[in-house]
Amino acid sequence: MSLIQNKVVIITGASSGLGEATAKRLAASGAKLMLAARREDRLKDLVAAIAKSGGTATYQVTDVTDRSEVEALAKETLSTYSRIDVLINNAGLMPLSPLDQVKVEEWDRMIDVNIKGVLYGIAAVLPIMRQQKSGHIINLSSVAGHKVFPGSAVYCATKYAVRAISEGLRLESNGEIRSTNISPGAVATELTTTITDKDTAAGIDQLYAIAINADAIARAIAYAIEQPNDVDVNEIIIRPTRQEL
Repeated sequence: MSLIQNKVVIITGASSGLGEATAKRLAASGAKLMLAARREDRLKDLVAAIAKSGGTATYQVTDVTDRSEVEALAKETLSTYSRIDVLINNAGLMPLSPLDQVKVEEWDRMIDVNIKGVLYGIAAVLPIMRQQKSGHIINLSSVAGHKVFPGSAVYCATKYAVRAISEGLRLESNGEIRSTNISPGAVATELTTTITDKDTAAGIDQLYAIAINADAIARAIAYAIEQPNDVDVNEIIIRPTRQEL
């Protein structure tokens, strides 16, 4: 029996990409899922697909930049499944551009989603996990959280922050909360569609020609979750074999 079976898992950004791939993989392993995103039509379709395959999932429309909505997500999960075992902070944006383009609104949005969204998720589930004396928080950082690239200063800053938050959580875990930081390289998702700077977008399209499937990240997440409770997988970096940076 998989150690994922019957674990209650919240996934943010679940309507596409890494979130969707992870939901399908964990559902197939017997997890009980609460799927969160802003696009209700996609969430409905995903829940229906999981149910058709014999899995267990429900959803809550959630904007991770709104703390009250994230708190409501945790409460609904607790009401539905009576516990929360895993939070996967997956929601994120990547509107890359050089700093001298001064796209301040995009900077603000990245900070709100990529940093505050992660913190709001942790704030919503951590008291519950403390009461349970167990839990696992998985944060999606990036290769950009390990290295700064031209045109990605603010995005990199947000992903460095996610790594710092993950490590801080580990240090404060008191042997109760597992903390995992996942850093993907080029993965085929909708993430690149948020880039509005044409020159930056062209360069990213060239890099992402070698992008790997989102299920590669889903498999890594499943690996971290299915470890015994005394094993905490803290950091995983996953790139396409051909990606150099």
